[in-house]
Formats: sequence, C-alpha cells, structure tokens
Amino acid sequence: MGTPLFVSSGDLIADRRYQWALDFAKRGDPEAAADILEQVVASVPGFATAWFTLGVLREQLGNVEGAIAAFRAASAADGEDYHGARLHLSRLEAGETAPEMDAGFVRRLFDHYAPKFDAALVGDLGYRGPELLIGALEQVRGQPLRFGAVLDLGCGTGLAGQALRPFCDRLVGVDLSAGMVAQARGKKLYDRLETADLIEFLMAETAEQYDLVIAADVFVYCSDLTPISKAAAKVLAPNGLFAFTVETDARPGVRLQETLRYAHSDEHVRTATAAGGLHLLHMKPVSTRTEKGVPVPGLVVVAGFGASTRSRSDPKSGA
Repeated sequence: MGTPLFVSSGDLIADRRYQWALDFAKRGDPEAAADILEQVVASVPGFATAWFTLGVLREQLGNVEGAIAAFRAASAADGEDYHGARLHLSRLEAGETAPEMDAGFVRRLFDHYAPKFDAALVGDLGYRGPELLIGALEQVRGQPLRFGAVLDLGCGTGLAGQALRPFCDRLVGVDLSAGMVAQARGKKLYDRLETADLIEFLMAETAEQYDLVIAADVFVYCSDLTPISKAAAKVLAPNGLFAFTVETDARPGVRLQETLRYAHSDEHVRTATAAGGLHLLHMKPVSTRTEKGVPVPGLVVVAGFGASTRSRSDPKSGA
C-alpha cells in the first residue's frame, strides 16, 4: 500500500496510532492495520486520513462495501477532497461517473511528488509525451518547426518545455502545483511561469496571442475536455495550434481508470475540440507511458482553426 497524503487529526495519540497502523500494513498485516484504524476513527470520527486509509485497506481485504463506507466518511470529513476519496467512490461505482478532480487534491498530490517526478515518470514509466507531440506537430506544420509564443499548459517540471524550447521564441508555462513550478523554474527554460488553475489562467489571458498551446499528459487529470478546449481556443492566434495527449480506451465518453487518471474516447476528443471551434488536424493512437510494463493506450492530437483533415493519422481512417 502506498502511503496516503497525511493530514493530522489534531489529536497526538490518534496520529500515533495511525502511524502504528501504517507500520502493520507495511509489514504485510492489513487486517491488524484495519483493526487499529477502526478504533482510531471511532475515537476521532473527523480524521479524514484515517478513514481514507481504512478504505484502501478494506478494499485490499475484499470488503468493498466497507471500503465504500470508509471513503464516504473520508469525503464527508474532507470538504476539499484532499485524499481523492470522491475519485475512489467513482472507481467503485458508488459516486459520480467521472467527477472532476478537486484542485486541492491535484495541487497537493503534485506538490508531494514534484522532487521525484522526473525520475519516476521518465525513468520508471518510460514517458515520451513531449517527443510524440513534437512528431505530431511536424506532421501538421512540417519541418523545421518554428513558433512565436508557446503556452505549456500543466507544464509540471518542464519536461515538455525542454522539448519545445528550441522551436519557439517565447515559452510560457502554467501549472496548478507550486512545487512543480518550482522544479520547472530551476531549469531556466521559460520566459514566464505561473501557478494557477488552467482554465482561470486561460480566461485571464489576452485573446489570440499564442501560436501553440500544448498539454502533455495533463488531460488525464481532467474529466470533460470541453471547457479547456474552449478556453485554449480563446488564446490561440488565428493560425495557432492546440496539441495534447490523452489516455483512451474503446468505451465511449470519459472513464475514471483504476489509476485515478481519466481515459477519453476519441469521440469525446472530437466533440470537445469542435466545441472550441477547432478542427482536428491530426489524431493518432500512441502510448506516452507504460504501466506495470504494459503500454498505456492513448492519443496524440493536434487541432486548429484550419480545415479538418482526415488522414492516415486519424483512428477512424482505417489505417
């Protein structure tokens, strides 16, 4: 069991007993850990972290109904959904089908992982989203690539920015996580970096100023892509491009996966980009990462205001 993000109960004894439960879980005794946590939440019923961890343990032990009850208690005790209990309820089909992730959950999650993010994503998961996006842009725009102003949505630690820097005059990055932005700032790639909600940032930006808006493995943390597509279209120059990756599967709509990342169907991508007034110029099946050694199915997408082209890159072309 991975260690959940911790928020103190405010009760020193309860916090210590919570840590004892984690020790039992790490030693391979989830039943003892769950027993301790049941005692902890009985004494401190507002201890969201303990409820959440109890939900994880109960699910491991095959007690799905008990896990659902614990996740519901965690959600009730944590209005900001710090631990993502709502997502687990959705995954267990006991809540909304594909709820939007709470900003607080995403921010704190990536603040926590920022220092080790690059090593985990590139080294452990074989991440190659930026490389695939550059290749897609070259197919649409040709070589050599050149853009004036580029906006890196959900820039993270700057992995996409590092790939894009040689191809643009000005590079702007924005991310919800201050920890990730701090890592990106250290790489000295960006002319401007902001910590902000992506849609709020886009809506505050001057219209028609970016030649490229790119989002590398960002939309796996967004449910409905329609609002972000509309907001991105607002800041695109008339000949600008909107390029991004998503994870996908054959089922329709949007699905929250076991990994707590969203999979978007190709039809949802089409609908969302069209809602922004954009045409698909390139859509190709790819895998940006592996999961337990298996490539994760995805799409690389480029859209713009120009005429739609259905080419061999389009999944529906039959190629």
